[in-house]
Amino acid sequence: MPNLKSLAKDTAIYGLSSIVARFINYLLVPIQTARFAASGGEYGVITNVYAYVSILIILLTFGMETTFFRFMNREGERPEGIYSTTLRMLATTSLLSIVVVLLLLDPIATAIGYGDHPEYVGVMYTTVAIDAFTAIPFAYLRYQHKPVKFAALKIINILLNITLNVLYLIVLPALRWDPLGIYDEAFTLDVAFVFYINLVCTVATLLMLYKELRGIRFGFDWAACRRMLAYTWPLLVMGVAGQLNQAASQILFPYLYDGSVEEARTQLGIYGACIKIAMIMVMITQAFRFAYEPFVFGKSKDRDNRETYAQAMKFYLIFTLLAFLSVMGYLDLLKYIIGESYWEGLRVVPIVMAAEIMFGVFFNLSFWYKLTDRTIWGAYFSGIGAVVLIAIDVALIPRYGYMACAWAGFAAYAVSMLLSYFIGQHYYKIDYPLTDMALYVVVAAALYVGMTLTASLPLIPQLAVNTLLILAFVALIVRRDLPLSSLPVVGKYFRR
Repeated sequence: MPNLKSLAKDTAIYGLSSIVARFINYLLVPIQTARFAASGGEYGVITNVYAYVSILIILLTFGMETTFFRFMNREGERPEGIYSTTLRMLATTSLLSIVVVLLLLDPIATAIGYGDHPEYVGVMYTTVAIDAFTAIPFAYLRYQHKPVKFAALKIINILLNITLNVLYLIVLPALRWDPLGIYDEAFTLDVAFVFYINLVCTVATLLMLYKELRGIRFGFDWAACRRMLAYTWPLLVMGVAGQLNQAASQILFPYLYDGSVEEARTQLGIYGACIKIAMIMVMITQAFRFAYEPFVFGKSKDRDNRETYAQAMKFYLIFTLLAFLSVMGYLDLLKYIIGESYWEGLRVVPIVMAAEIMFGVFFNLSFWYKLTDRTIWGAYFSGIGAVVLIAIDVALIPRYGYMACAWAGFAAYAVSMLLSYFIGQHYYKIDYPLTDMALYVVVAAALYVGMTLTASLPLIPQLAVNTLLILAFVALIVRRDLPLSSLPVVGKYFRR
């Protein structure tokens, strides 16, 4: 239990910072969806470009975050040497790739449909290459158990991003003031400057990591490099395939949609805006991952590690189901995060959230092959999931539009999750509390059905009933697994 409390503490700090950061970042959604109307397709461009970015960040980090934790905790390895070697590897690959992309900018931009705006590609690639490099200093902060500094830097980055977006999209146009010459005579907004702002924020974050970057002075260990690359290449395949499950739909959509390019971007923008509401599940999974990776590798030698992993899985599922019910219960309020012209796509939210829960479970299950050095299995599972997603996209997007994207992600994560569980039990058996977990899933599903039945009620009664349903789920958690007396600080008031 003390181990779980330590995990919960770090997850809480990462989670709070992630929630605060995402909440601040959410401010970009109403700002951008208000300034770039759905019919213009500009938000579709943002959605499409960031889908490419999410794949590129995986390619450029090539699984080195997980590999870093594995080797920093492996017997016989020199931690400072591993850190310096990893930094130098990422610095080299990032710089070389920037040079190559800038030299081939025009043909690359044309190939992905932005031949008229190669600056989109150049700016965002440079940004993502720098982000890939800074992933290792951030991983080092997690290794050192410095969640506060980690969180502070992430929040500063997003605050700067918000501030510059507000200046560009709202303040300067309202004042009709153009000190940098970035507008035309009519003060028309150019989506390219959203990407330039990201580059500025990324460079600022790199500069704030200067203390961590001094670790590069410990030299380069060629032998360790070869061992790390042998461990990480399956993680690269797994990461790309896994990210395809999240981003392939947004990349393929303009090519598969049965309509004009402008209409495809409009529909993609609607989908991209609405799934932002579902991203609370990504926040929870990300917060858990930040704390869980160093926790798992650090605890791998303990005798009770499998029991702890099983309990961690259960509590992850419990709290993601609670998040699902909370979002669905208050969706009629949360929809104001995005512009009204995007509301027609809100029906994708429950599907995407359920898919993200399964992705989180898949992430929890992934440690059996990471701890046993069978990382190739992760590549198999994610690859099969990606094939499922792409097949559904190709078959159904022309007929069902962005709804096909939502269901494709759901199916892909379901397949990957189930394969990882059944094969993992053969190689690294963990007695997960399946009965308890199934109970929570069934109850959450029943409560969600109840929420759908309240949709015809006026807003205030609807929210009141949904609140009672959420509280019923909380009561179940308290009664079965988390008595109030066990809570930190306030728990003493509930003990007899």
